[in-house]
Amino acid sequence: MRDPEKTIGNIIDKQSTAFIGSIDADGFPNVKAMLAPRFRVGICEFWFTSNTSSIRAAQYRQDRKACIYFYDKRFFQGVQLIGTMEVLEDAQSKAMIWRDGDTMYYPLGMADPDYCVLKFTAQTGRYYHHFSSEDFLIAADKTQNA
Repeated sequence: MRDPEKTIGNIIDKQSTAFIGSIDADGFPNVKAMLAPRFRVGICEFWFTSNTSSIRAAQYRQDRKACIYFYDKRFFQGVQLIGTMEVLEDAQSKAMIWRDGDTMYYPLGMADPDYCVLKFTAQTGRYYHHFSSEDFLIAADKTQNA
């Protein structure tokens, strides 16, 4: 893959769903579908909205190991990113990804105690396409993409 940032970024930007993985208290993987990230920095950082009270937030507080997966059904290709997930509850992080209409999920607005941000930081990736896979490392690039 000549330009992982561009290739992987294009796949991510076209998906409405992301799958996030966490580790439960017994050490087993858990996977959940999420709405696409609200914000990303290259293919290194991904920001999602979530509920503070969610099982996933509790799991990430116990074990930050995580993965996210994006799947392009049309071309049967996908990318898995492996890294860590942080649960953020600070006002700046919440405001950064807040959107009009989010009060449908968080009735008290950005200050809702059940509103948090999941910030994923990728370290490595695996790209599947044309019936083969290739691994790649992720540089901590700070090019911003919405």
